[in-house]
Amino acid sequence: MAKEDYYDLLGVAKNVSPEDLKKAYRKKAIQYHPDKNPGNKESEEMFKKVSHAYEVLSDAEKRAAYDRYGPSAFDGSAGAGPRGPGGFPGGGGGGFHDPFDIFREVFGQQRGGGGSGGIFDEMFGGGGGGGGHDGADLRYDLEITLEEAARGLEKEISFRKNMACERCSGSGAEPGSKRVTCPTCRGAGQVRRSGGIITFTQTCPSCGGAGQRIEKPCTACRGEGRVPQTTKLTVRIPPGVDSGSRLRSSGNGEAGAAGGHAGDLYIVLAVKDHELFERQGDDLFCEIPVKFTLATLGGSIEVPTLFGKGSLKIPPATQSGTTFRLREKGMPSLRGGRQGDQLVRVHVEVPQSLSTEQRRILEEFARVSGDAAEPTSKSFFEKAKKFF
Repeated sequence: MAKEDYYDLLGVAKNVSPEDLKKAYRKKAIQYHPDKNPGNKESEEMFKKVSHAYEVLSDAEKRAAYDRYGPSAFDGSAGAGPRGPGGFPGGGGGGFHDPFDIFREVFGQQRGGGGSGGIFDEMFGGGGGGGGHDGADLRYDLEITLEEAARGLEKEISFRKNMACERCSGSGAEPGSKRVTCPTCRGAGQVRRSGGIITFTQTCPSCGGAGQRIEKPCTACRGEGRVPQTTKLTVRIPPGVDSGSRLRSSGNGEAGAAGGHAGDLYIVLAVKDHELFERQGDDLFCEIPVKFTLATLGGSIEVPTLFGKGSLKIPPATQSGTTFRLREKGMPSLRGGRQGDQLVRVHVEVPQSLSTEQRRILEEFARVSGDAAEPTSKSFFEKAKKFF
């Protein structure tokens, strides 16, 4: 019977790149893994086949030999050398011994040891080994005003989290009780499972990988070592923060279990919209009205800033929409650079009602200016004639 093509087994083309070859193997390995298909001999056999195919094609020399001679390159007929344990090619002495070797390599787990197996453990329950579990990180959303963002502040926040149980000091054991070696794994934190000819390890289901069990659980936390409580914390917010700024408070997340480290608290800031100022990076933008007499004759006015009043000089003949810059009246730089500026755009106000005397004076001004007969600029209409 003809042997199956390694490329077809992995569902890839012969010119597949090493990266895409690894991705294809990951997909097939998950599909046929014995732990995902308990008792299914066909899946177990397919898992061995795709693992062997990947072992050959992921090695440049073996792949070149396979492309030239096909499967016969590894059965001795093409002078490829002796066969290794389990009937797989020996390749001169190394060879492929356990389908899980290449599986762990692709999924980031090293053989031996008692540490975590990364993606492998996450999917199939491997890893484990003594020690507690670190507490989770927490997020707290905090809204502040633009003035607070400009000046910085200290603020007390209140939130609920899992904290170390006071009765058992976080151990999970009733006072006077103690932890004993787990009888299931005998302190190893792992147990071995057999799936036909394949043997692999997984986290002990009795102790969760700690290697120990509580003799008598704490009555306050029921052996968890943590209880939910409301806590208060004062956080310092530096000047210059913006919406989306994130502050990290180390160790103020949830408490760890069984001696694990506490997580961190992340305070995510949101700055409220301001009724007067609009933020543009470290600069502030605002628009203020000025009387038409001031815009015409010029002068100085007081303008609001986030740090008090400021003086703005308006030159004569200022047009509506002109923007002025007040140096370093914007937001402090969070990175310690120069403070931003405040941009002020003026809007020239036209009076909505006039007294008799005001109207007389303006009419006289229009007459002297030559605007009485034709209030609209003649030059504009002369330029616009070509469009009609």
